[in-house]
Amino acid sequence: MAQQIVLVVDDEPTIREVVRKYLERERFIVHEAADGHQAIAYLRDHTPDLIILDIMLPGVDGIAITRQLRDPAGYAPLSVDGSIPIIMLTAKSEEMHRINGFAVGADDYVTKPFSPQELVARVKAVLRRAGGASINLPEKPIVFETLRIDPRTRSVTVRDGASIALTAKEFDLLWFLARHPRQVFTRSQLLDQVWGMEFYGDDSTVTVHVRRLREKIEPDPANPTFVQTVWGVGYKFEV
Repeated sequence: MAQQIVLVVDDEPTIREVVRKYLERERFIVHEAADGHQAIAYLRDHTPDLIILDIMLPGVDGIAITRQLRDPAGYAPLSVDGSIPIIMLTAKSEEMHRINGFAVGADDYVTKPFSPQELVARVKAVLRRAGGASINLPEKPIVFETLRIDPRTRSVTVRDGASIALTAKEFDLLWFLARHPRQVFTRSQLLDQVWGMEFYGDDSTVTVHVRRLREKIEPDPANPTFVQTVWGVGYKFEV
């Protein structure tokens, strides 16, 4: 198996050095960027397998970089696939930043100060999920009216066959719900089933991802057809 590439973006040299050493011990190839401008310059010509991204960066912050990756319209073209996994680094006092990070498409976050071993474990877990290893995918696509979900290519099309760009976690969430139509899941159950036991986020993570899914697949996100809220309980996928 080819070595996987991780881009570490942080303005603190010590953090970059520690993260690089621990990732290299696990045979990852590590590239570094000291600020947002360096990160964007790198991503214009290179495609890492995962990005570790500090939220508070000089110049261009982590939220802006994630937004540019997930919704590239109006930005300079980047070499990287918009669904690339992103792990954000945040301080304990930055809860609103974490929520904003999930809102624009981050896959996970680690709070500073953090254990390097924990961060490496998160990297491995997110890469497994991004590759579809966390969910047993059958061969055949699922089709519901105008929505088509293909696990072989991890692609989604809607209405007139238009392709929808989903992050790895958005796809996993949609696929899990679609495989269990009309079954109601609490947010905690979805965290366990889709994010996995190694994820330390809270229920708001699910809420944010559901909102992003609706914005992408629903004709009217305010009145969703597929991913519906069961008030006081959680969510279900309605056929």
